[in-house]
Amino acid sequence: MTTDPHSKVQARHLKRDAYVYVRQSSLRQVLENTESTERQYALQQRAVALGWQGDQIIVVDSDLGQSGAASVDREGFQRLVTDVGMGRAGIVMGLEVSRLARNNADWHRLLEICALADTLILDEDGIYDPAHFNDRLLLGLKGTMSEAELHLLRARLIGGMMNKARKGELRCRLPIGLVYDAADRVVLDPDQRVQGALSLFFKTFERVGSATATVKEFVRQGLSFPRRITHGVKKGEIVWGDMTHHRALWLLHHPRYAGAFCYGRSRQSKQGKQRYKKLPRDEWIALLCDAHPGYITWDQFEANQEQLRQNCKTQGEERRSSPPREGSALLQGIVICGRCGNRMTVRYTYRKNEQLPVYVCQKEGIEHAHAACTNIQGACIDRAMNELVLESLTPLTLEVTLAVQDELQSQFEQADQQRHKVVEHAQYEADLAQRRYMQVDPGNRLVADSLEAVWNEALRTLNDARSHYKKQREQERLAVDNEQRAQIMALANDFPALWLDPATSYRDRKRMLRLLIEDVTLHKGDEFVIHVRFRGGATRTLHIPKPLSAGEARKHKPELIAEIDKLLDEHTDSGIAAVLNQRGRTSSNGKSFHRLIVRNIRQTYKLISRYDRLRKKGYLSTTEVAAQLDICKDTVKNWRRKGWLIGIAYNDRPDYLHVPPDENTPKKSKWKSRDYN
Repeated sequence: MTTDPHSKVQARHLKRDAYVYVRQSSLRQVLENTESTERQYALQQRAVALGWQGDQIIVVDSDLGQSGAASVDREGFQRLVTDVGMGRAGIVMGLEVSRLARNNADWHRLLEICALADTLILDEDGIYDPAHFNDRLLLGLKGTMSEAELHLLRARLIGGMMNKARKGELRCRLPIGLVYDAADRVVLDPDQRVQGALSLFFKTFERVGSATATVKEFVRQGLSFPRRITHGVKKGEIVWGDMTHHRALWLLHHPRYAGAFCYGRSRQSKQGKQRYKKLPRDEWIALLCDAHPGYITWDQFEANQEQLRQNCKTQGEERRSSPPREGSALLQGIVICGRCGNRMTVRYTYRKNEQLPVYVCQKEGIEHAHAACTNIQGACIDRAMNELVLESLTPLTLEVTLAVQDELQSQFEQADQQRHKVVEHAQYEADLAQRRYMQVDPGNRLVADSLEAVWNEALRTLNDARSHYKKQREQERLAVDNEQRAQIMALANDFPALWLDPATSYRDRKRMLRLLIEDVTLHKGDEFVIHVRFRGGATRTLHIPKPLSAGEARKHKPELIAEIDKLLDEHTDSGIAAVLNQRGRTSSNGKSFHRLIVRNIRQTYKLISRYDRLRKKGYLSTTEVAAQLDICKDTVKNWRRKGWLIGIAYNDRPDYLHVPPDENTPKKSKWKSRDYN
């Protein structure tokens, strides 16, 4: 760097514009550090002293209040780099290097462009020509020191925050339902309506065991949920709206509702745009249990996390169960493959409009593109589990009845209290609007009319809230007092009747089953082996035969085949069908017999036909009798009808076989046969 600044400013530089770059890191600095801003604007006088005209000086100050850590959001800096690259700038002026950039990448990019465009750089210490090695070396060193300075400042600030966070003293934005008191202590929100909504939410999740089911329960009961506005002119106000699924998951995962101070649950990264990555608990900066009051205990919080992990489909092998859903599969979500130990999923097939479950172990098959590990027809498994449930729950009927009754009453009271708080809040707003209206000067009609309209709107809101509360209360009381109470008393008298009642939904059966059973392991071999693990550690093993295949199920029993074989000695196919129907026999598909079924059975099982049986006994055909008696076939048929020949039908047309002629058989005469009438 040359000590004389004018030696570097050449005529070619003066032909181009002089750019003065003005920047402060934050709006607070813009308002409070006015001296620095004035010094940066004063660089215009330096430009004039170096030979630039007033109309050649361009002040770039659109980045006031922007950090210099990156150039992404700094429009002024991007404009400056563009103009330098286009050869419009003769000199770039900044109070110090840190004003232009706090990032080495941005700073060296600017130096490279200035060197190529023959643009000078000026700061408080002098003028630099980036095309000269010594000047570029010095400017690079200044840029490195500026970036290091920013790192040191940030490290000091973050270090203080981390120290307070590890002690649990860092003041953070609290989730809805928690506030700071006058002494900066975290307490429950004094608004009873907010407290009631949070308490009801966690109790509902504990009861239903699913975030989605919790949201559905809030929607079903017509309950709203609070949310605090964090930005804008209404910052800090509480608004009420519908419960959503992502909101429910956020509440369940937040440790502060369990009275725990936490910090560092996510990591911020800047790759193109700002991103946040959730961290595992062992990487959090601070986690202090029992730091302040909460809506649930830490043990309840851990139980909720475990329930969510079980419900989550993305947990892979850790997911041992799923929440009860629609469908007839009784063991959905709690059945484990006895061959590989993976959780089995459910498929459904339909037979005669009946939904039949199939338990399938296909995780490894999908992962490695080969056949499924095993699949088991679930109808016989579910029947065995039904019998086990009825056997196990019958002694506990009274306890289950009382627990269900208490739970229903508790649900009704919680929802009723929350809806009543809505009415109380509407009453408060109406009273407040009335007081404001009564205090206004009656002569000031503009204000009085406006306050009167607000009062009327508050009264309408109060009336709607009361009507909704009354209607909902009547519906809930009717359901609890009549229908559900009758079901509860029936449960106390006969639990199997309720379990087998078609009106009991599949989901309710599964929820009752999970109160008793932890999981079920299925083995498929010559028979099905069911290992049942009850809650508490007890186990039970069931052995059931494998169900017959469709082909085997359609096979007729050997006893029926033997009976038909015996009847073939005396009857045709139609006659056998009539005898079997008279005896109450049915076919393999449960239908009555007819001649075609008997014929198919006879042909399938290769039974000796009635014709062969009669021939074996010596019976003759019509042709053979006609030849033996030297008569025509029609005469044989005529004699059989008259009873002169004995014929036995061997099919349903009917065709006949005849008893061989003997001495009593009529003889042929010239004119007519001998009369035996």
